[in-house]
Order: sequence, then structure tokens, then C-alpha cells
Amino acid sequence: MPNHELLKEADLPTLAEAVLAVLEEVGILCQNSDLLDALEEQGATVDRADQVARFPGKLIEDFVETLIEENRGSQDPKLEPFSAPALPGLGTQVAQFIHDYGADEIRPGNRLDFVELVKLGDVLHEGAVGHCLLLTDVPPMVEPLEAALVLAEYARKPGPAFAWNVGQVDYLIEMGEIVGIADWFTWGANCFAHPLRYEKDVADKFVRRARTGASCGFAAMPVAGSTTPVTTAGFIVVSAAEQIAAWILARAVNPDAKLDGVVYGGSTDMATGGVSYSAFDGLRNALATVEFLRRWTGMAIGIGTGEYCDARVPGYFAAWEKAYKAMTIAAFTGRHPGMGQGTLEEGKVLSPVQLMLERELGLGVQLIGRPVEVTPETIALDTIIEVGFGIDKSYLSQDHTLDHFREDTWLPPFLDRSGYSGPEQERKVLDRLQDEIDELVASYRRPERDPDSLVEMRQVVERAKREIGNGA
Repeated sequence: MPNHELLKEADLPTLAEAVLAVLEEVGILCQNSDLLDALEEQGATVDRADQVARFPGKLIEDFVETLIEENRGSQDPKLEPFSAPALPGLGTQVAQFIHDYGADEIRPGNRLDFVELVKLGDVLHEGAVGHCLLLTDVPPMVEPLEAALVLAEYARKPGPAFAWNVGQVDYLIEMGEIVGIADWFTWGANCFAHPLRYEKDVADKFVRRARTGASCGFAAMPVAGSTTPVTTAGFIVVSAAEQIAAWILARAVNPDAKLDGVVYGGSTDMATGGVSYSAFDGLRNALATVEFLRRWTGMAIGIGTGEYCDARVPGYFAAWEKAYKAMTIAAFTGRHPGMGQGTLEEGKVLSPVQLMLERELGLGVQLIGRPVEVTPETIALDTIIEVGFGIDKSYLSQDHTLDHFREDTWLPPFLDRSGYSGPEQERKVLDRLQDEIDELVASYRRPERDPDSLVEMRQVVERAKREIGNGA
């Protein structure tokens, strides 16, 4: 349950009226004829020549009333136990670049680096290893298929590849059937162009996603001062209009579609023109937008994670930047998101040593989330009485401390808890993390796979190149 609110009750109808005006007067650009037909049937005004749909205010008001009724009771205050996020791993980051700490180099993602990352993930964590790096050395339209081949060959638990284009989905499903995994692909985040543009690739994928019954909404990444007004109120209006339109689209295609959404609030640095998704103003904009949608419609959507930091190099700064962001989100929403997935530069660069550092911090958050065990042994009354005022004895010298310190203290294997003392100390920590990465990769053993199945999957990829093009 949210602990803080940014908006006054009197602000809600004013913002709602502005959202209705935007959707009625501007509408959305939608480059998919099926979606335009479905919207027209719902009562939207459609201009097929310009591929624009506009929504009468009554249509929006009725839809919001439906959402309120569907979510009635879900926002009632209740005390829930703290739930710690899972440790970060190598999943669906799909970073464009890799930061090679050992070589002190940032380079575009490629197949060889992806193979090494899959090996690392396979040894590092029990969960599936996913499409963590973009393969820029293969044709774009078959890139997810090539990534799926690597996962099938090198991962014990191959996660799904990210299908950014709807034309890739059937090929990935077919490849999954060869290795015995149903629906072996992920929609990932369904993003769109801001402001209010549902362009062809996203719109085509959205239609299929809705028809199959997958949860529908948008992972919005609006930027104040660039794709929305620079003010928080203006940011709320444009961002909320985009989410409402997405939900109407989903229900127009599939009346039973489940709805979701997430907002990553970006802001423009007026000094440099750069964009940040972790700066205070961008975070405030996202928090306010999600709060408005919850209080207006009853829909509780997310604010992303601690990921997408400004830091350009791995280290403590990047880790704590993500931690502060995640904990701020938790304070305002009651939900503690993950603190990071090892990326830098707003998600563009994947750094294995940064991932390892964030797993260290994640162990601390998991300690917070672990239930407190209350027993005579953990209370240690006899020890408390024996130590007394601590003049002649200390808890540090007690057997009870020796017996239990591993259970209730944070013991990160590599992170130095003595406090930051400068770049030299940080370099030693990162060096140790790189050594650990090297040892983990060296311990990797390739899983046994039917070579015929890999050949058959390669044939699917080659057929895809002919049928949907190289995308070059």
C-alpha cells in the first residue's frame, strides 16, 4: 500500500479532464488497420488516411467507470509483509553493448560475447538464462532466432528470446517445439513511440498479444521536456492518455484482455540535452503519473525497477544510484522493485561485474525480507544476562554470536563493508568480481543437446531469412 501521495484530491478531476481533451482532440497515431477497425466499432472517430483515432469523452468516461468497477476493493489498505526482489541474473536485458571490464572496453553486442554471458549465467544462477545481449553482428529480423540458437546450445535452462517484431513469433514457437518448450518467446516490454504514437511494429505485435490473451498495456518511457511538457502536470496528462488508450485498444481487440502497464519517467537535462531515467525529476513524474492512474481508474501499475541509471562505468556509484531509485519507488508504492540487472547508460550497456556487484546488494535486501525467527535460542536471554551492562564482557566474545552471526548479518562475499575510501578500494572489489566471473565461466560445462535438433533449428533460421528477409 502506498505510503506517500503527491497529488491533492482536487487535482484529480482537473487532470482527468485534460486527459479526455487530449484523447478527443489529438487522439493517437495507430499504424494498424485491425486496431483502427476495432476502435471505430467502440465508438472512436477514425481517420484512415492519417491513421489517427480520436476518442469521444463519453467513451473514455465509460471505460474508466468499467476500470473502477473491475478494481473495486483492490486498493483497500492492508498491511503486507515486505517482499524482497529476487537476485538479478542474466535474463531479458537485451543490452546493445557489453562492458568488458577486463579489457576496459565497451563494444557492440555480438554472438561470441553472448555465448560467454550464457555460460556465466548458466553457472551463476539456477533460473533460466535469457536474451541478455543484442547480437548486432546478425541481420536484425532474425536476431532473436540466432539468440535462441545460442540459448538452446549453451544453456541448461534456455530462456525465451525477445520477439520485437510479430513476424518473428511463429519461427520462435517452432524452434521451441523442436526442443520441447511451448511458446518459446517473450513479448518483453511492449513500448511505443512518444507522444501518442502506436507505430506499425508495436501495433502489429500488440494486436497479436491481445488476441492470445496475454496481459496488455505499455511500458511507457516518456521524457519530460522532450516527449511531454516539462511540467509534472503535463507529463501526467500525456502519459496517462497513452496508457488509457493502450487499455482501450486491448479491450477493443479482446474484451477479456488483462490489463497492465509500467511507467519509466525520463527527464531532459537542459544543460546537456541528455535524457535520464533515474534523476529526481523523472522519478517524481513517474510516481505522480502512477498515483494519478491508481486514484482515477483503480489501476495499479508499476514504475519499473532500479535499472536505467545514468552511470557510465561499473562500480559503487551505479549500484547505489539504482538502490536509491528502487527504495524511493518502494516508499511511494509499497512495492520494492529489483535494484538492477547489471546495465549502465540507461540500459544500453551490460556490465557483468556490475551485475555481480548488484547481486551483493541484493543479498542485503533479501536479508531484510526474511522473516524474523523468534525462539529462546535467538532471543539469547541467558547471554543478555551474562553480558549485562557490557563493562567486563562483550557480545562480540560470546559463543552465541559465533553460532549465529552467519544467519542474521549481511556477509557479501566481495563487497567491502568498511565504507568507500576511494577509487583504489573500488578497483580491488571490481577486480575480485572479475576474477570470480572468470572462475565461474571456466567451470562451465556445456549441456548435452541432441545435435539433430540444433540442425533442425538452424534450418528454421535459414528459412526465416528467406521468408521475412535479412532486415539489413
